[in-house]
Amino acid sequence: MEKIVVIGAGQAGASCVAKLRAEGFDGRITLIGEEHVPPYQRPPLSKAYLLGDMALERLFLRPESYYAENGIDLTLDTTVQAIDRAERKVIAGGRAVPYDALVLATGSVPRRLPAGIGGELDGVHVVRTLKDVDEMAPGIVPGARALIVGGGYIGLEAAAVCRKKGLEVTLIEAAPRILARVACPETSAWFRELHASHGVDLREGVGLTRLEGVGGRVGGAILSDASAHPCDLVIAGIGVTPATALAEAAGIEVENGVRVDATGRTSDPAIWAAGDCASLPFRGARIRLESVQNAIDQAEAVARNILGADEDYVPHPWFWSDQYDVKLQIAGLNAGYTDVVVRQAGAGRSHWYYAGPTLLSVDAMNDPRAYMVGKRLIEGGMSPDPAAVADPQTDLKALLRP
Repeated sequence: MEKIVVIGAGQAGASCVAKLRAEGFDGRITLIGEEHVPPYQRPPLSKAYLLGDMALERLFLRPESYYAENGIDLTLDTTVQAIDRAERKVIAGGRAVPYDALVLATGSVPRRLPAGIGGELDGVHVVRTLKDVDEMAPGIVPGARALIVGGGYIGLEAAAVCRKKGLEVTLIEAAPRILARVACPETSAWFRELHASHGVDLREGVGLTRLEGVGGRVGGAILSDASAHPCDLVIAGIGVTPATALAEAAGIEVENGVRVDATGRTSDPAIWAAGDCASLPFRGARIRLESVQNAIDQAEAVARNILGADEDYVPHPWFWSDQYDVKLQIAGLNAGYTDVVVRQAGAGRSHWYYAGPTLLSVDAMNDPRAYMVGKRLIEGGMSPDPAAVADPQTDLKALLRP
């Protein structure tokens, strides 16, 4: 093994190349990214960075000098056109880059509002890259009217930032409730009340019919309830899709993402995948995990396995979201839950998801203790009595004792 190429200079790609060097690989490493800046953190983009609380350099995962100092060929502002599996090379920026092992860390692509309903107008944004946020920032000014389309975590975070910057904010969600895809009704209700208390006009069961432009720039929206809504900018938080076009064109198996086995290897034994683009086995099903934690952990596992570790990657999912002065921390995955236990302990609140007697997941709002204990219980395969969890007098740490 002499040459390793990683496509995608995000969290997963950066974690993979750093782990390869840390594990002693001394061959050639090439990291190819489409953006013009070195790998950076994405979560602060729509929060601290957009608010002006974080400088650009603080976003970078490592100083740019790190890559040259560690013999990593960081190739920025470059698009990979194709993967030639037979010759084991990628075509990037018009040149051929050979590989012995190739890692796809291509991430995901935000869904955009269709051009047919005004999605092409100036002032219509998505939140994914540094460029997206830099283009959005000039419109985030006090008194401007923002329409947020989508009541998932991205949309709610965008609404919180806009309110903190003094904008008038309307958020619409076509589903009957916000967070319907990812959280229980109790969590939806808690965040609905939070945003209402901060002045967000939150409308559930209301979709977007079309946007209307003035001189090529968005100026209003017609909603599915036939109401007209003036707006100066629109932020779409309607989900993402895995970036699989390169893999598909190369004939690599795709199944809601680049299909990998437990070690991170694709249907081509010389090609691996990690992060948002990868579809991995988990508890008898296949999932994609769109999180910083998974991008790091899976990419590091892939790096070790390329070098011969042959270890299965077993994810321990956790997520977070910052909105106003609230930190939401999530441990586990709630898919298949049958019951939700609500725990109110002082200012903190948590929702514990059970499938029958089995604890699956915890949503903790400003309750780091509940999150920490819940995470340890889930990872240890322990399921405490729901009545004990609900009792605010219960010492949560005691639930960890066998």
